[in-house]
Amino acid sequence: MYSHASESLIKQAREIQESELQKFYSRLMKMLQGKDLGHDTVDSLQRLHLILSATKYTRTLPLELQKRFVALLSSPAEQHQVLSAAVLRETLPLTGQELNYYQDNLGQLNSHAAGLLLSQAVSKGDLSSLCTQLLRNLESRPSEGPTHSLMHTLPVLNNVLTHSPECLSEDQMTLVSKKLVDWLRYASVMQGVGTSSGGFFTGPRSRQPVPIAELDGSVSGDFFTVLCVGQGFTEDQWMNVYSFSMLRHWLLTYHSSCSTVDAANRLQLSLSVSHSHSFSNDDRSEVDGSVVSMVSATSSSSRLLPPKERLREKAFQYCQRLIEQSDRKAHKKTDTELQKACLVEAVCILDCVCVEDASLVYRTFPCIKALFGRLSSELSYARVLLPIAQFYLNHGAHTQQRVLAAATSLERKTGSREMAAVDCENVWKVVFGRFPTELFNDPFLAHELLRFLRLNLESIELRVPQYTRYFPNLLKFLAWDSPAMVDDFVDLLPSMVTTGTAVELLHTLLDLPCLSATLVLQHRSTCLPISEPVGRSFVSLDAFRNPSFRGLFLFVLRTEAGSGDTIDRLSTLHELLVEAADWPRVTQCARTVPVLLHVFFNTIVTIADEKLLAHLILVMLERSSLLLNIPAYIKEIHRVFSCHLLRLCKLHPSLVVNQSHELLEFAGSTANVYSKEELYTHVVWVLGEYLSVSCDSRCSVSLITSCFEALEAVLFEITSSAPPTGSVCPAPKVINTLMSALAKLASRSHDLIPRVSLFLSKLRTVTRSGSVAWCSDEEDLVAIVTRGEELWSLLKAPGVAQSVLTPPPHVIAPQWHRDTNVALPLQLRALTSLTHSQ
Repeated sequence: MYSHASESLIKQAREIQESELQKFYSRLMKMLQGKDLGHDTVDSLQRLHLILSATKYTRTLPLELQKRFVALLSSPAEQHQVLSAAVLRETLPLTGQELNYYQDNLGQLNSHAAGLLLSQAVSKGDLSSLCTQLLRNLESRPSEGPTHSLMHTLPVLNNVLTHSPECLSEDQMTLVSKKLVDWLRYASVMQGVGTSSGGFFTGPRSRQPVPIAELDGSVSGDFFTVLCVGQGFTEDQWMNVYSFSMLRHWLLTYHSSCSTVDAANRLQLSLSVSHSHSFSNDDRSEVDGSVVSMVSATSSSSRLLPPKERLREKAFQYCQRLIEQSDRKAHKKTDTELQKACLVEAVCILDCVCVEDASLVYRTFPCIKALFGRLSSELSYARVLLPIAQFYLNHGAHTQQRVLAAATSLERKTGSREMAAVDCENVWKVVFGRFPTELFNDPFLAHELLRFLRLNLESIELRVPQYTRYFPNLLKFLAWDSPAMVDDFVDLLPSMVTTGTAVELLHTLLDLPCLSATLVLQHRSTCLPISEPVGRSFVSLDAFRNPSFRGLFLFVLRTEAGSGDTIDRLSTLHELLVEAADWPRVTQCARTVPVLLHVFFNTIVTIADEKLLAHLILVMLERSSLLLNIPAYIKEIHRVFSCHLLRLCKLHPSLVVNQSHELLEFAGSTANVYSKEELYTHVVWVLGEYLSVSCDSRCSVSLITSCFEALEAVLFEITSSAPPTGSVCPAPKVINTLMSALAKLASRSHDLIPRVSLFLSKLRTVTRSGSVAWCSDEEDLVAIVTRGEELWSLLKAPGVAQSVLTPPPHVIAPQWHRDTNVALPLQLRALTSLTHSQ
């Protein structure tokens, strides 16, 4: 909400009259004609911007005033640039003629002016015209225009490409690729005169140009990169920085795998370059002052490459140089962070060029392997290791085989074969093993790692089969920050569900709140020394530090699957974590578990056989009593179990016979009526519905009788006494489901009909005497009695009862509209012909 003063100003701006606005335009025009633009001018510009933006109507400025604002875009004061661009954005979109006028009359291109042109472009033609203007600036020599006009060109061009990459022609793409090569590889190696412009580089004033330096203070012996420092910087050095910042976007947008040159020939060319070390014929740019690289110089054969391939080669050299520079000890912490950021971008670019040209994999892998070996033990470089993992994933064993095939012929000629061994296993141990274990509380790493998994899920499932073993570790991200990660795991969880991991994964999902609590305890244990007194006693924290319970917590914090399905002393763990039930992280985590369980069961039914599904039913029945004591969580888990128990039994009715002993044991416990109402109701329903010869030929009379007796005992017990102390009366749906199940079973074994009929008649007699202790609501009692009378009436005709209570499949799912033996199809066709015109 705006303050009262702000609302008053906005109201005044909206209600300004046209005559007053024209007078204001005239006063502002006189101010802008003056040479000295003081505070009054700035205030007037701010007021005009408020007037234009406060109303939903778009206004048109007088033409002369618009021209003044265009000229103001080139003002040396950035405040004037910002205000003039903001004002022009609020006016009507420029016509094609006006757009060309503004482009031709921009004294110097800056980010505000170019951003205005981009926002005012209304068609691809306007964007193409803007690109032409930008590229015209690139073609001009430094002496032909302002010395800093090019510095804003590439960022704006990159922004244009994001919105409309097709607005560049083939010749324009070639031009940009050539210029990028010049700026990346052949920028000046001498520091500029004067004070640094800021940004990446800072330093004191220097009067004499000196060579550029490395981050550790030593003089650079190679070409300029973004990791070089100095006291002042030239325009081509700044263009080097901008070129690197947009290089990956450019490669991904316009480059593709070159199929004109065979991979083996490219490999042979690259190896001949590396063996020749011909520095005398270096490919010099047409830019004056270029230097020869002493690290990654190439032979004159690179001049024969097309522009796209030449840019890939120079990008490769530039990234190799950055990786070498990142090994230097920086004097400032900010420079260390810059090294990490540049490493991430460099590895991503190397991955990009290797995807485009497989022959570069041979030259890149040793460097990437050495970089991984240097950084894998340092957690501070975790975010750098993810692009390395992406490189290994894209160019691991599969790509190496292709390159080795091309290298075989070269080996016969040169007798040299130095292909680096590719050991991907260590990479995945770090990424999937160490990162979640030690950095589970790093939100940025969690986001990037999960994004890496989502973007590469198909490749990971194919090339990293051990990925599914690490699901206990990956779930730590979800347990620590559930609201932010739940969407990622909804997408990732199906890939973790296999026939080998299903049972353990189900237990792990149910124990996810325990994992969340354990991670909180682990974090607190490191933050709070044992000897330091705390405000209140944490029983769970003491238990976490107690060696007697260490095994329980270590299992919850395990890195890989396979050490067991669940904990034998699970109830003990829940008792130790009882105070964690109201911790925010734990309660948030508990809310996500039902969502993931739905995903789990939706996936498992597509891959599991009946044996595995039977095991999962046992887990559901067992774990319904072994959950962390969060009432809302327990209720939701029972609801999910109920839903998918019905689904599994409907897909495979024989599961009821296979697991009849466990289901009867669960349904025969009266305590479950009061503590697990939802799940108990559905277990009773599936017993009554699918315990039938029509569903499984193994269903015997003795099995039906034993089930009938178990349910009969429970129904008699709950309707003959008051509920236990502290419990509420059983829900009407529980009693109705029990009566229906007994009636269904009796209809299949007629010897049981007298027993259920006797109970139903007694039930009607008991309720006539008044209120009963097991039902507190009169309407519910009437509904129960009505249902009992309906079942009693049906059982008087056993044949009818079986048809009604257990109808055949063709009655349950009728398709009469397709059956040509009945009159309905004929009637439908007749009605269709009458309602549709011929």
